[in-house]
Amino acid sequence: MDDRRKRRLTFFTIGLIFLLSGVEYAVILPTIWRYLQTLDAPPYFLGMALSAFSLSGLLSGPLFGHLSDRTRTTKKIILFANMFEIVGNFMYFMGFSKWLLLSSRLVAGIGTGAGSSIFGLLTRSTAPESRATVFAAVMACRQVGLLIGPAFNIFLRLCDFQLGPFVVNKHTAPGLFMCLLWILLQLVVLFMYWDLPPLVRRKKQDGLTNKSEEEEKERGLMEEEDEDNDEGRPLMRSQELAGSYGSVVTSSPSRDDVTATSNAMLTHLSPPPSPPPSETHESSGPFKNFSISREFLREEVVVLLAAQFITLFNQTALETMVTPLTQKYFGYGELENSVMYCLCGSEVIAGFLFVRWLSQHVAERVVLAVGLTICNISGVWCLIFLAKPQGGFPWQLTEFIIGVFLQVLGLPFVAVAQVSLFSKVTSEKTQGFSQGVRRSVGGLATILGPLWAGGLTENMYIMLGVMMALLALLTMMLAFSYDRLVEPASVEEADSPDS
Repeated sequence: MDDRRKRRLTFFTIGLIFLLSGVEYAVILPTIWRYLQTLDAPPYFLGMALSAFSLSGLLSGPLFGHLSDRTRTTKKIILFANMFEIVGNFMYFMGFSKWLLLSSRLVAGIGTGAGSSIFGLLTRSTAPESRATVFAAVMACRQVGLLIGPAFNIFLRLCDFQLGPFVVNKHTAPGLFMCLLWILLQLVVLFMYWDLPPLVRRKKQDGLTNKSEEEEKERGLMEEEDEDNDEGRPLMRSQELAGSYGSVVTSSPSRDDVTATSNAMLTHLSPPPSPPPSETHESSGPFKNFSISREFLREEVVVLLAAQFITLFNQTALETMVTPLTQKYFGYGELENSVMYCLCGSEVIAGFLFVRWLSQHVAERVVLAVGLTICNISGVWCLIFLAKPQGGFPWQLTEFIIGVFLQVLGLPFVAVAQVSLFSKVTSEKTQGFSQGVRRSVGGLATILGPLWAGGLTENMYIMLGVMMALLALLTMMLAFSYDRLVEPASVEEADSPDS
């Protein structure tokens, strides 16, 4: 099988992985509260179950990323991580007690840590100029899963039969369904996924090799010239060269001495580049000379991690706030909320596709600035019109639709731009670990966002005011660090004749 076909199948498999992660979220979330109620769980168990999934993913992400950096392989890590998804969803299907249900989400969340290894692979195997396009497509796959996930519940809610000692009903069926899907995905990964070579590094090595070959040719031509010249001319050159190095000049230098001196001069003027490190050395020590503070406390990295946290914090807070808000002001039930989420999912997918196109024409920092501008407009709108809706039903509904539309519209811009930029401003050798840290920051946001919004549904000004303040802070950070949000100079640029 040729490399191009392997590459396409690998990207297709990665898309399926993110698609299933979106489907799982959309299938489990609408049913888990009713499921917990059948197990006599107190209300706080819902928050614990949702947070457990994010917590285990937060911890496993850097670990899986670190392993992929050391081994330069991701296939085995994905197969291993998917086993936690399979076991966790089967535990969810069993559902003998509320504690088993809580543990099931904790186990399944470990499997999400493989995403760090996948983003590390995508960073190493894609060119910087096309990376935002690839990331946008991958992240859109998860949104497609979120969009089609609720449709599966239409069929799963009809389940009512016995499977050995287990009862299959509308509460347990999502766990069994996702368990089967992850098993099928294991087969897809096994036969349609390959660890792609590090594209950028190979280009850099080729550039160094070509430079070395050119200098070898120049060195050879210099030797030939020295051998063809008469005795007088090499003597004068040897005297000049000897004087410049502080050497003693003999009255009758030999031809070998002249040649050696010429080679020394050439080496001094144009030293040969050091040979590129071998893959074995890189694989065994990607964390050599690695410093966490030097890597993650740089200005541009802090800004991008802040963008990851604040946007996900606001997004999950908004998701938590929307359902009580629509029930209070519009009397929406499950059907109306499902339609609303489907429309929002469609908007997000369209946004990712637009960002995929836009990233081919403008820099990522421009995309990030556009997204933050939209989010700020949405924050101001929500603070003015949604904290205390005014007017009759049509006007309140219009205010709500505009606020949600703007909030959802800005997410793809910020999400894609910050992921792509983060992959460029952090070290490629430790990209898996770095992406794990980034996803852990996002996981922390998905834990704190619902807790913040859930406790302040009756104090909308405070809730929305803090969300707006975070956005304003992020905007100022972006403005002050805008010039630093670029890809560092590559090896080719540093060694080019023009530089």
